Amino acid sequence: MYESAQRGVWAPDVFFDPGDKKFYLYYTVNRQVGVAVADRPDGTLMNSRSLVSGAIDAHMFLDDDGRYFLYYVEYPAFRIHVQPMKNPLRKSGIPLQVISPTEPWEKNHVPITEAPWMIKHNGTYYLLYSGGGSDSRHYAVGYATAPSPIGPFVKHPANPVVREGNGIFGPGHVSVTRDRTGTLWMVYHRQKDKTRGWNRIICIDRLWFDQEGVLRVTPTRSTPQPAPVIQ
Repeated sequence: MYESAQRGVWAPDVFFDPGDKKFYLYYTVNRQVGVAVADRPDGTLMNSRSLVSGAIDAHMFLDDDGRYFLYYVEYPAFRIHVQPMKNPLRKSGIPLQVISPTEPWEKNHVPITEAPWMIKHNGTYYLLYSGGGSDSRHYAVGYATAPSPIGPFVKHPANPVVREGNGIFGPGHVSVTRDRTGTLWMVYHRQKDKTRGWNRIICIDRLWFDQEGVLRVTPTRSTPQPAPVIQ
């Protein structure tokens, strides 16, 4: 467990390092990205430290070749950066900007690209992100692809791929997990209704890639769905 006396603690990202078998919690506090370490996912987190100032929404990605990359959002510009890492705690080189708010849907209410999450599929890197006002019904999810973890990234032409509609309001801030059958699941939040404000609930839906490598998601509401296989 991690506690802070500072205001504005959010956006946790838990990363398990197969090398040292430790769990790393990346979090946002007071417009800084911090990290803490534990031996177990339910253990006490120790050695908390700041990694990046003027930043939010960190996500750690470990590539197949053993390289580490920390994605985060520059605040208040809301541009997504990637920081190559020597290991889960130490930086390697300088950060690179990879995504910024350029599309109309990303500028709904306020220009935002945030909440990065990386998936690698068939050698292509898929960077999911959210855009628009996160307290609004227009918050949505898009993705960009690249041949490497540092880019160059090209935004999918059919973005946003998860958006308002059919009783869904403001879906965004995606994380992805894989169950024991290999099925991908998208965990995210959305607004309870059309009301503007922090009126959010946590949801989960399936995510998959079609034969052309296009990332697909169908957000559901009040419809029974198969559950992830966890045993």
